[in-house]
Amino acid sequence: MLKVTFIALDGSRYNVNVPAGFTILEAAQSNGVPMLGTCGGSMICSTCHVKINLQQRKLLPEPSEDEENTLDLAFGVTADSRLGCQVYLTAELDELEILLTPTSPNDFSPT
Repeated sequence: MLKVTFIALDGSRYNVNVPAGFTILEAAQSNGVPMLGTCGGSMICSTCHVKINLQQRKLLPEPSEDEENTLDLAFGVTADSRLGCQVYLTAELDELEILLTPTSPNDFSPT
């Protein structure tokens, strides 16, 4: 089992254990983490937009062109952005920290 930590907009932390091979979206949804994933992982909605810091992001394969195009639909996209439905958790990603992001402009908090 892999240890994954989701960090919510309010700073709440969700520490979960998931088997290798789950996507970030599957890990969140199977553990009660508030991530929409409205399209069920078909990469058309961007509601599973997350951010992963550079050090850990280096362990991930590069996003596909389709993923990058779908991220264009998300709010607040940065170089740290990925779609949770496209990142598969592997042993190398044990103890990954994932920052949840707003799914609409109304979710942004002033910081």
